[in-house]
Amino acid sequence: MYSWFVELSPIMQALLATLFTWFVTALGAAMVFFFKKINRKVLDGMLGFAAGVMIAASFWSLLAPAIELAEETTNSPWIPAVIGFLSGGAFLWLADQYLPHLHLGFPKEEAEGIPTSWRRSVLLVMAITLHNIPEGLAIGVAFGAVAAGIPAASLAGAIALAIGIGIQNFPEGAAVSVPLRREGMSRTKSFMYGQASGIVEPIAGVIGAAAVLLMRPILPYALSFAAGAMIYVVVEELIPESQLEKNTDIATIGAMLGFAVMMTLDVALG
Repeated sequence: MYSWFVELSPIMQALLATLFTWFVTALGAAMVFFFKKINRKVLDGMLGFAAGVMIAASFWSLLAPAIELAEETTNSPWIPAVIGFLSGGAFLWLADQYLPHLHLGFPKEEAEGIPTSWRRSVLLVMAITLHNIPEGLAIGVAFGAVAAGIPAASLAGAIALAIGIGIQNFPEGAAVSVPLRREGMSRTKSFMYGQASGIVEPIAGVIGAAAVLLMRPILPYALSFAAGAMIYVVVEELIPESQLEKNTDIATIGAMLGFAVMMTLDVALG
């Protein structure tokens, strides 16, 4: 059914897959044309769902293949996995310290990163953009791993990863555009800001696929790096934001469902 996709280069596959995830972000942002406000319980459930998807993807699509690949070249396969995983978290931590951004639900005065005069809308987009970088990298690296002939990697698994990340991008787009509309911004402008947060994914996806094709030995580290960066986002941002209004049960159920959906996609299709 998707034979035409199989025949494409891994870089083009990664580009198309991340364009899909960007498109889903835009679909979420388009909710601003129908709603001026998102029920907080619904938003917390969606944020929890996104967290569950990213946790499952980090293991089944990234860490497990990284460890299996490392077993072929070293007697200590956990070393590349640990180094890559912690490096991914460190990269996001550094970006968090220096890139100006504002998490959902916080006043502009609590923006993180270096001080700036950027508007609240730009800061909100930057926060979502920050955690879209590892998502794009993860998809690109997954397609690169397939092209590199890694036994633990499969095209179906890479596609499942893109679908899973695309699903969890929907609430992210809405989480940016709808609050901006509520603050008085026009629907069109709110939509443009919401979809803009996903632009980085195709860029990161192409970089990830190209990197592992050019430097195959780094693949276990690259897979683990993407996993570490995604887990950092989940623990530092998604889970805390889903708990702000004390809707802990809804957010937790959302996380369980997200994990189950991504696990099913990866195991069934991979």
